[in-house]
Amino acid sequence: MPIDPGTVNAPEFPADLEWLNTEAPLRMADLRGKIVLLDFWAYCCINCMHVLPDLAKLEEKHGDYLQVIGVHSAKFTAERETENIRQAVLRYGIEHPVVNDHEMRVWQEYAVRAWPSFMLIDPLGKVFGTHSGERIFELFDGVIGQMAEHYEGEGKLVRGPLPLRMENEKEPASLLSFPGKVLAEPGGDRLFIADSNHHRIVVASRSTGAVLDVVGSGEPGFGDGAFEETRLQGPQGMALEGDLLYVADTLNHAIRRVDLRSRTVVTLAGTGEQAEDFNNLPGPARGRPLNSPWDLELAHGVLFIAMAGSHQIWGLDLEEFYIAGHAGSGQEDHVDGPLLAAALAQPSGLTSDNDNLFVADSEVSSIRSVSLDPRGGHVKTVLGEGLFDYGDVDGGPDVARLQHPLDVEYVEGTLFVADTYNNKIKAVGLHTRSARTFSGSGEAGVQDGAAEQSTFDEPGGLSAADGKLYVADTNNHAVRVVDIADGSVETFVLREPHRLARRSGAAVSLEPVSVAGDPGSLEIEIVLPEGARLNAVAESQVEVVQDGELQVFAYEGRPVQASVRPGAVSIETAVYYCIEGREALCLYDMKTYELAVDRGEASTARVELAIGR
Repeated sequence: MPIDPGTVNAPEFPADLEWLNTEAPLRMADLRGKIVLLDFWAYCCINCMHVLPDLAKLEEKHGDYLQVIGVHSAKFTAERETENIRQAVLRYGIEHPVVNDHEMRVWQEYAVRAWPSFMLIDPLGKVFGTHSGERIFELFDGVIGQMAEHYEGEGKLVRGPLPLRMENEKEPASLLSFPGKVLAEPGGDRLFIADSNHHRIVVASRSTGAVLDVVGSGEPGFGDGAFEETRLQGPQGMALEGDLLYVADTLNHAIRRVDLRSRTVVTLAGTGEQAEDFNNLPGPARGRPLNSPWDLELAHGVLFIAMAGSHQIWGLDLEEFYIAGHAGSGQEDHVDGPLLAAALAQPSGLTSDNDNLFVADSEVSSIRSVSLDPRGGHVKTVLGEGLFDYGDVDGGPDVARLQHPLDVEYVEGTLFVADTYNNKIKAVGLHTRSARTFSGSGEAGVQDGAAEQSTFDEPGGLSAADGKLYVADTNNHAVRVVDIADGSVETFVLREPHRLARRSGAAVSLEPVSVAGDPGSLEIEIVLPEGARLNAVAESQVEVVQDGELQVFAYEGRPVQASVRPGAVSIETAVYYCIEGREALCLYDMKTYELAVDRGEASTARVELAIGR
């Protein structure tokens, strides 16, 4: 098929914008010879999340000559901050350059009207085509392939990667990674943590912090079986019934059932692929495609599902294993009315008072109530206005404003709200529908203490038990505990971190050293990042292996001395540490180092191991 070259020059990126995942800001001249696909997105947007797998497939197939660039054009105020976008880039695993179009200048230059939108630019720097919406792989795959063939034939295609540096290369490992939701067992001691970016559920003791179990292998995928074999992908909300834990396996578009006694997982609904239509008619749950289930609530024998991707609430009958739409027409909007005629907008959190569901309706920055009774029930607004009405305002329902709330929890007539983009926990009285800041100063951070001084960073999940409100503090990679009596905050400390840490990457080769004697001495010094200290609740250690002989040393901040002979030596570290001012965040470094020891004159050789990326 012949290619018709573009005629309009692609507008230049403004020079003062900030970039991520690249060594330096990109200019159109840097991209000459490449096929360029601009992705206009906002990190709040579920549709923008849905296209990321397609973009990754395009990059994998055409990456030698295709350059995807994310143009982040914010909807919400919080999304204009580069650090917040950076956290989203890490959370979503984005590995192409992203520019912060915080004033929507690039958006306006390209006359974009919706998220997500795409601009295809040819190797000559001309706009080739545009598209808006999801399901882009097949659309762009063929066109990009034809463009590559055409422009390579003309000698105008440049192959090879640009000089990029991914944000994830700068990040140390943490025990939890962007936990999305949390569930405290009513009347029990268990705390379930959706360790979303580690693709697993962590089960811990609320009273001691001990890790009791881990659901999932930690590798992303879609597979049932024993805990160690099961694969989840980006799990979020959970619901508990005895020893059965139900999980919204969000990126797999599935509902999984976890048997905590037999330590097995089965799929109740979903195929691992996103549903392609908005069919909400009743039918068997097994094998039924779903669309980004984000949270769960169990009431009256029905598992209610916040189906964020289709802007609906669904119900799964746990006796008959039938599933159907319960509320929401599928249109993204803020419209009250009869259950299936009303409109929601990316519902992301659920709770119940046994008569109604309460929904954190994130894209309209609202709290909605949904009748549990499917016969004649309605959707009503507790507080909030519409798609572009948001802020950080306390007060009655006419003035109160939230900013992209992701969860809500009912406690004795009060709704606690994870006011995510405001970095706060709000309290809403159901009788007055009045909102007030309950905990958090609004600054992004991880400070414990009194309610007004404490800080969170995009908290995404809430669960209450025994006078405590447990918070999945997503961007802080931590769980926080808020005292419902006074709003004060402390960080939940996970014990036995070795059960959660994972050794990363290939072995690191060190420069050879020399020792005299057989054996000689090898002094190993660990250099922590600036401002870091060892974690007092975790035991760091260094292991040295040579010719099958193992030496184990507890690392307490001083160099360790190992006996070595000429030959190959393997050093394994497990170092747990915190950064000053962020003591709540447990970081770790588990690496394997390979070292060649030669015969020399000195009795002692020394190596330094720099911890953290």
